[in-house]
Amino acid sequence: MSRIAYFTQEGYDKIAAELDDLKTRGRAEAAKAIAEAREKGDLSENAEYDAAKDAQGMLEMKIHELETSIANAQIIDSSKVDTSQVSILTKVTIKNLKVNKEMQYQIVSESEADLKAKKLSIDSPIGKGLVGKKVGDIAEIQTPAGLMKFEILNIGI
Repeated sequence: MSRIAYFTQEGYDKIAAELDDLKTRGRAEAAKAIAEAREKGDLSENAEYDAAKDAQGMLEMKIHELETSIANAQIIDSSKVDTSQVSILTKVTIKNLKVNKEMQYQIVSESEADLKAKKLSIDSPIGKGLVGKKVGDIAEIQTPAGLMKFEILNIGI
């Protein structure tokens, strides 16, 4: 059974465009590579043909993965997000109590996560530990680096 995939409109549009590109340009390139390899002779000993078929299989797997995400997509309207507690699409300002440093992250779906853009996956250990917390709460989160404590300073959109 597939899980619901939560997306912002921007994230949904991005994967829809990627899927369209893979189905058109990607499939055309894979077919061309297979045809070129086929022209080189005996298929039983043609490593180039085998590699092209493997690449086609990987492409089809990626297409299937994106189609599944789109089929299970639920687009979240940021105007309807509850900011009284940390949830998906909220921007949360936290303070790492160990190093006394403030950080701000937006909680997003796993497919939209990007630490450089300050977008934290809701499925990550820190994302899971922050969800449901309110301003003033202390989140104690077990991470691969050990136990971390964060104070929730602000929640917004």
